[in-house]
Amino acid sequence: MTIEQFSKGFPVINQYTYVNTAASGLMYESLMEWRQEHDIDFLIGGSRFRESAGEQIEDIRAQVASFFNASNPNTVLTPNFSFALKTFVNGIDKNQNILLLEDDYPSLNWPFVSSGFKNVSYVTVNPDMEENIREAFKKLKPDIFAFSVVQYLSGIKIDLKFIKSLKKEYPEVLFIADGTQYSGMFDFSFKDSGIDIYGGSGYKWLLSGYGNGYMLFGDAIKDKIYPKSFEFEPQKEPFLQGVNHIRAHFEPGHLDTLNFGSLAFSLQLFNEVGIATIEKHTKSISAYAMQKFKELNLLTETVAGQKEHSSIFNLQIDKKKQAALKSRNVTFSLRGSGARVSFHLYNTKADIDKIASILKH
Repeated sequence: MTIEQFSKGFPVINQYTYVNTAASGLMYESLMEWRQEHDIDFLIGGSRFRESAGEQIEDIRAQVASFFNASNPNTVLTPNFSFALKTFVNGIDKNQNILLLEDDYPSLNWPFVSSGFKNVSYVTVNPDMEENIREAFKKLKPDIFAFSVVQYLSGIKIDLKFIKSLKKEYPEVLFIADGTQYSGMFDFSFKDSGIDIYGGSGYKWLLSGYGNGYMLFGDAIKDKIYPKSFEFEPQKEPFLQGVNHIRAHFEPGHLDTLNFGSLAFSLQLFNEVGIATIEKHTKSISAYAMQKFKELNLLTETVAGQKEHSSIFNLQIDKKKQAALKSRNVTFSLRGSGARVSFHLYNTKADIDKIASILKH
C-alpha cells in the first residue's frame, strides 16, 4: 500500500485542510469498518466473544513490541501515556532528583512535580537545548530525566543520537521518553535507543482512535517498580496466572479489544505502507514547511534555527490571521504563543502552500 492509497481513506481531508494531527489523528474508513465488525461480533456473541480476548490481547501486545523493536514481556498496553506514567511515578522511590524540560507536555511533567520528589529541576528549551541538558546532568546529577521526544508546543525534536550518547555517559540515570508526538512520524527502535522507558498514546500520529497506548520497559528498570509487591506475586487466581510484575500494575482489570485492536489495526497498515516511507514523507513535508514559514517570518528564532525539525510548527500570527485560516477551512490548534499546525502522511505540500498563501495575502 502506498501513502496515496492510504490517504484516500480519510474523508475529513476532502472537506478541510486538516493540519491538526498533533491534537487528534483522523479516523479512516477501513478502521471504522473493522471496529463495526468487532462490535457486531460482540453483539451476537456476548461472553463467548470475550473467551478469546486474552489471545487477542497477547497478539496485539506482540504487534506493538515488534513495531517498536521492544521486548514482548516488557511491553504493556495502557489507555494512554498519562495513565501509565502516573502509575509508574506512584510505584518508585521519591527520594530522587528529577530533570524535566520547561513547558513540556503537562501530563509528563505534572506527575513528577506533584508527587513529592526530592528535587525537580528544569532545562530551558532553546537553540542550545542539548548543551543545556548536558550541563544540567553535570551540575544537578539527576536520577531521572523525563522528556517528550517532540515538544508539543513548538515541534522541536530532540536528537535521539544525542540521547543515546548521553545514556552511555550516564548509564545510572533513568531515561523516560514520551513518544506520543513522535511515533507514527519517525521510525523508532526501543532496543537501540538508550531509553529505559518509552511510551505514547495512539490517538495522534498512530491514527488509532482514543483509549489506547503503550509503555515499553528496559530489563534494568522493571524490578525497581513497586518493589514491595513482589512478596504477593504471583497472584493465586487461575485467570491471573502468567501476569508478570509490570503487567500486574499497568494492566489492572480487563483490557478492551476494540480500543487496543484499533491500535494493532493501524500498526498493520503502517507496516504495509512502511514506516521508513512515512518518515521520508514527513521529513520532506517538514523541510518544505520550514522553508515556507521562515520566508514569511512566522517562526520563533529557536524553531527557525533547528537543523532537523518534526512536522509540528507553531506559527506566530495574530487573531486576524488565525480567523483567516479558519474561514478557509484550515483546521489547527491554538497552543502557546501562536497557531500550531502539524502535517502527517495525508498532508501534502499543497496544504502548506495554501496556508502560506492565506497568511501572505
